[in-house]
Amino acid sequence: MQTNHPFFDDLAKLASNAAGAMNSARSEMEETFRAWLQRQLDGMDLVTRDEFETVKAMVEKARAENDALRAEIDSLKAARTTSAKPAEAKPKRATASARKPAASRKTKPATKDS
Repeated sequence: MQTNHPFFDDLAKLASNAAGAMNSARSEMEETFRAWLQRQLDGMDLVTRDEFETVKAMVEKARAENDALRAEIDSLKAARTTSAKPAEAKPKRATASARKPAASRKTKPATKDS
């Protein structure tokens, strides 16, 4: 048993229109807020995700190169210290004048200028 009562029909239409108006107002508020937020973010000089990922990849590559160079420097230092120890143990070579006895040394002939 349904009855057609104009009061309830009008009330249903009013509620339906109010819900539509609220939905419209909500979407307009969201759009306004998003536009405001975008303006705020644009003014902050922030990096984009793509820029961040690019710089991150560059840093990781530079860090790997740095680690490789550090390892090479350490191995060169280790090689230098192991090769330097035997060189320090070698006796110093004597000069030619120090090896000959004083009596066997030849003297320079005197010149007119001296």
